[in-house]
Amino acid sequence: MAECDRALLEIIKNGFEAIADEMAIILMRTAHSPIVRDAMDFSTALCDVRGENIAQGLTTPMHLGSFYDAMKHLMAQYAGDIAEGDVFVGNDPYLASGQHLPDIYVVKPLFHDRILCGWAATIAHHVDVGGLVPGSNSLSSTSIHQEGLRLPFLKLFRGGVADSAIHTIIAANVRTPDLVLADIAAQCAAVQAGDRAFGEMLRRYGSERISQYIVALHDYAELLARSAIRGIADGVYAFEDHIDGLGEDGPPVVFRLNLRVQGDEVTADWTGTSKQVAGGINAPISFCKSNVYAALRSVMGADVPNCHGYTRPITVVAPEGTVLNCTYPAACGGRGITGYRIVDCVFGALATCLPDRVAADGAGGSTLPSFSGQYRGRTFVFSECVMGVWGGTSQHDGQEGVPHMASNQANVPIEIIEADYPIRIERYGIMPDSAGAGRYRGGLGILREYRILQDNIYFGVRSDKVRYPPHGLFGGKPGAPASNLLLVKGQEYPLPAMPLDPIILNENDVYRHVMAGGGGYGNPYERDPECVREDVLDGRVTPSVAQAEYGVFLRENFGIDEDATCAHRAMMTGEGA
Repeated sequence: MAECDRALLEIIKNGFEAIADEMAIILMRTAHSPIVRDAMDFSTALCDVRGENIAQGLTTPMHLGSFYDAMKHLMAQYAGDIAEGDVFVGNDPYLASGQHLPDIYVVKPLFHDRILCGWAATIAHHVDVGGLVPGSNSLSSTSIHQEGLRLPFLKLFRGGVADSAIHTIIAANVRTPDLVLADIAAQCAAVQAGDRAFGEMLRRYGSERISQYIVALHDYAELLARSAIRGIADGVYAFEDHIDGLGEDGPPVVFRLNLRVQGDEVTADWTGTSKQVAGGINAPISFCKSNVYAALRSVMGADVPNCHGYTRPITVVAPEGTVLNCTYPAACGGRGITGYRIVDCVFGALATCLPDRVAADGAGGSTLPSFSGQYRGRTFVFSECVMGVWGGTSQHDGQEGVPHMASNQANVPIEIIEADYPIRIERYGIMPDSAGAGRYRGGLGILREYRILQDNIYFGVRSDKVRYPPHGLFGGKPGAPASNLLLVKGQEYPLPAMPLDPIILNENDVYRHVMAGGGGYGNPYERDPECVREDVLDGRVTPSVAQAEYGVFLRENFGIDEDATCAHRAMMTGEGA
């Protein structure tokens, strides 16, 4: 590790983090679309002159590890042509190391005394970028060319002057140009704030000292990461998981992970994972790496800086042509579900060696419903990220209404939806008996029900865990599977996790989604009977499930029948033999 004053290193590190967080707050408060402003599907980062993260905003973990690949791409493309006042925009997985087309990068080079010293970077999920379906998350796409507007890195501003042609091209290719251009403007405001704040740090400490402490920061993060990895027993930890598959009867997408820990290094080897599919859930390699980094960072100590240095001991192996390292022209629009499963697989593998540091399986990431049509004389597109349920842990029950660890996003408030769109949220809550039983039960599945208030509304959804519900750990039971249901004129029509055919909804049609319940942790017969009783009183567990899953017998007044409970549990565990 480079020589430095430890106190000053901490001050400078916190200064970098404050800049990244300020960028995030500015982007959130100036964005116009609900998916950025309310769901917070965006990220910010401060990068050094090499394009390596030195700080990241408290936003979306699955975005952040991919900044470095995008920055390398940008710097190679514009070598010798990067100037003060430039702002770059790009989104393409193949031409800009992007993630999927709705995620647009806006990046600004940071200069001090005419010398390039770093980068302010943002990425935001835009409500629409054209393509086959509103919202640009087409699951039926078989090629990137069907998914919308592709942007290699372009100069949105050249020397501080906007390129109106690029703005015009973007506006002409998206369904909601006002929202898209407004959110891009919010990203520009964020990187401008990053430029200003980083400049203040450079003036305060000097560019030479800042450069020295950036090197020390990366080295320090690497040192702590290697120490954390040494705390894991050497070995190969295997895990297999699935995505349900595309459409009614598409084959499951298989994820196979061998997590190799040797000394102070770890390799995530995905050999054996399914080939890339003829649908929009393929992931570029940068996205695969980003999710592996996020999962492993989550089991390190809180003092590990969130910078590029902590990724140095981590190697990711994903063969080309697989769903985790897709090759041109594979479609990527719905790749988010693939990222969630990457993280879930890493946690599944770590459960063997770090049983107290990971949770049982959760709901598998956000559900992404999209609605579009004409309303109040203009085209609208509404998408949101429905969150979320965790599995039980060695210390507590699974949580509800929280994001997947990889996303850190939020449900859009009901009032915003009903004020701006022809949609009414009729039910929003949790489903009793949906949690996997365990010594610590999983979280309960989230229910969200949308009633359509006018005819001719396009609808699509990306979800998961219908065929493969969340697994439990160490004797914990699986959670209840997810479900998608259309209610049309009194008839119920179940949908697969990821329907491929376009769906048109009309007035009074209802879409009901129930997320999967979290898996349980530990033997359900070891759960404190009083905790089971409290769940029954709270409406989380019915008396019949309390008896069947936990062996807890309740009287009519909801008091515990201790004799019946002890006898039944002894019989089920063999202790009464």
